[in-house]
Amino acid sequence: MVPYHTCRVKRRPDKGLWDVVTTGDVPAIRQMVVTVEDVNEPPFFTPDVKNITVDENMPCVGILSASPPETLVRKKRHWIIDSFQITEEYPGPFPYLLGKIKVEKNVSIGFNLQGQGVTEDPKETLTIDTHTGEIWVNKKIDYEKHQKLMVTFEAKNLQNNVVDTRLGVEVEVMDINDNAPRFEKETYTVNLKESASQNTFLTGVLASDKDKYMTNNGTLDLRIVSVSPLPIDLEFYIEQSGPGNHRVGIIQFKGCLDHEKAEKYTILVEAKDRGEKVQLSSISTVIINIEDGNNHLPVFTGQTGSGRVKEGDEKVPVLRMQVSDQDTPGTDAWRAVYTIHGDKGNHFRITTDPQSNEGVLFVDRALDYEKGSLRNLSVSVTNMVPYHTCQVKGRPDKGLWDVVTTGDVPAIRQVVVTVEDVNEPPFFTPDVKNITVDENMPVGLSLEVFTAKDLDHNYDNTLLYMKGEDLNEWVKVDSKSGTITTAKILDREAPNIINGHYKVTLYAVDSGKPPMTGTGTLNIHLNDQNDNMPFLERTSMDMCLSDQASVTNITALDLDGDPYSGPFHFQLEGDVKDKWKLEPNNGYTVSLVKEATVHAGYHELKLRVFDLQGQQAVHNLSVTVCECSQIQHCDLRSATQLGGGTAIGILLALLLLVGVLLLALMLSCEGEMRPILEESSGNIMKSYIETPGSDCVVPLLPLQIPAITAVTQDNYEKRTAAGAELGSQSSNLLRDSVSRPGLGRQQGSFHWVQSTTLNQSMSVRSKYWSEDSYLDTYDALLPVLHKKTYRLQMQGNELGDYSPHPYAEEGDPETSSQLDAISIPESPFNTDMLLHLGPRFNTLASLCTTKLNSS
Repeated sequence: MVPYHTCRVKRRPDKGLWDVVTTGDVPAIRQMVVTVEDVNEPPFFTPDVKNITVDENMPCVGILSASPPETLVRKKRHWIIDSFQITEEYPGPFPYLLGKIKVEKNVSIGFNLQGQGVTEDPKETLTIDTHTGEIWVNKKIDYEKHQKLMVTFEAKNLQNNVVDTRLGVEVEVMDINDNAPRFEKETYTVNLKESASQNTFLTGVLASDKDKYMTNNGTLDLRIVSVSPLPIDLEFYIEQSGPGNHRVGIIQFKGCLDHEKAEKYTILVEAKDRGEKVQLSSISTVIINIEDGNNHLPVFTGQTGSGRVKEGDEKVPVLRMQVSDQDTPGTDAWRAVYTIHGDKGNHFRITTDPQSNEGVLFVDRALDYEKGSLRNLSVSVTNMVPYHTCQVKGRPDKGLWDVVTTGDVPAIRQVVVTVEDVNEPPFFTPDVKNITVDENMPVGLSLEVFTAKDLDHNYDNTLLYMKGEDLNEWVKVDSKSGTITTAKILDREAPNIINGHYKVTLYAVDSGKPPMTGTGTLNIHLNDQNDNMPFLERTSMDMCLSDQASVTNITALDLDGDPYSGPFHFQLEGDVKDKWKLEPNNGYTVSLVKEATVHAGYHELKLRVFDLQGQQAVHNLSVTVCECSQIQHCDLRSATQLGGGTAIGILLALLLLVGVLLLALMLSCEGEMRPILEESSGNIMKSYIETPGSDCVVPLLPLQIPAITAVTQDNYEKRTAAGAELGSQSSNLLRDSVSRPGLGRQQGSFHWVQSTTLNQSMSVRSKYWSEDSYLDTYDALLPVLHKKTYRLQMQGNELGDYSPHPYAEEGDPETSSQLDAISIPESPFNTDMLLHLGPRFNTLASLCTTKLNSS
């Protein structure tokens, strides 16, 4: 159970391992022959169990007749059968007699064979003579395919045609040495480094034999037949293991490899069996390629380059070092590897030129002249493959040889690099400063003293300080001391402020040639103050007229940060009880609630907004309430395109259009100054126009309209058509009169809308007029037109209210809290006042009595 092992010391060399001989398992083998004696064996039924089915109460004769003859009484026969053997690959002639089956008694017997070699593969190899029992072999048989033939023998009594006996017979196939050993591969290739040490595993070869196991025909041996070229200080050997018919050969070597002596060895390995009559063999080729190793050290031969570098330079070569190497050029054994020693700060880098194998020394990081003008380095050189030599000292009969090897011994060269002084820029310490000040500080406040240093010794260290980036022009810099002071009041809400920080850059310029500049950065953090009023996101809005309360949102903003901004407190001023309210009163966005009691029209509300610190601002809030079902989106100003905020804008637009058309027909101007009376708050007051020749006379001409006693759908349509025709004719007259000289100070500045717009606007407004007031209102239209037309000619009056608009490339719109408080009130128009103007309009109209030009 434990493997056999012995060990014996043969020699004790001074160096290396001792020479020992070990022995493994050598099993004893004995040949044995076993003789099998024939005995009288009992007959047997085939099959030994049978099953039949019959009906009950059947007569006995029926059972006997149902049984086959061979199931009745059987008499014992005695047979003599020899053992049979067939030699494989027998050359013939065929057929030849293999043997004969004998019968003890003289009985007429018929013989038959079945099974392998007869009815199964290999078919028709064996036949038997039916009468004599002779077995014949008809062809060759291969032991490697069939080691035994299992044959079934039957003997039948010819007198009663009953099978007398059935036996199984084994025919043994005798092996011959007809298979030579075969290698797994015909050729084995191994790449071996020159520096490999002896006893290194090179490769394994595998051979096998198909002949019978544990016979000489199937047992093989491996050996090295030849090595080419003949090795010097080198010996290859093979060690085999494994069972006799499957051998593994391990190839190794003793001594030293040398690429210069042989780049390749070809080894022939033989596998040969131990056949008794004939021995067969085969050959496999093992190719050992010796890779060139590094058995020559590189040697420094020279140096080129100035060895000088200017301080501040980076990634520049300083010098080149040359080496020589006797190994094969271009191989890893020849390629040089340089290493720098004594480089404090890792300023240098050295690379290998792939073509010349030179070492190129670079300055990788900038050097400082002030820290030393000379840098002493040492550079060593080796190869990419470690240096190795091998020399045979002794060759004992057993075991490995005595060899001596040598490792890396790198060459070293001293290098001196000279650093040249140059003018370096000054630098700020630190280069970034952060300060914190309150906004709105007074002008002239000293913020920081920001100075720089210049380490150059060969230059005048006088520095000049200059301001760089200062987008808002907030600071100024003292050119000599570097003191930074405020030039304007600092505002945290000004442009170019990012998260309360403002950046200023500072330059320090030395007096060298050329002058060098250093840069510093001053980050100013501004503390917020409550210096901005809350303002509204929008100050005008539309709401729909309804029987229930309606809501719109109001949003407040504040440029200040926390805690000087929101959430805000909102408060409505004036008479707003049961009309307007806020829900809630606090937050950034609140809801303005319009009660059902608020009528349609234009409403001005005063809204007071408080920030967290109680800072407040009052804003005018313009709210237009209208019938949304009549005007889409409740936007009257969009419908008229005149900018008005209430329903009165529609009527004013109609009056303006008709007035302009009439003005083109009736207006004439003279070059003399006349006093003009203007109505203001119900009083007539005198006024003069300074520019001569612009006074206009508006004659009182009655407007011819058909007499209508009642308002019906038909006469309403007639009036509408008459108005459209009048508007069309007046438009033509207006275009003609605008080009005439002396028609007014603002020639060409009149605006009108097309008649379709007029008709649409009139149709919208007409539903609010009753039948009783329709004629009176229409008759009073002409005096109103005269009044409005005259006002259009006065300086300083603008029609409607216009909101400012941002234009492209002007930045984000900004809202001033002072501007938000400005409002232009617009009095609601009451049409009933047109019926009670009385003599006031006649007094105003009588000032202009010039007749119309006939031309």
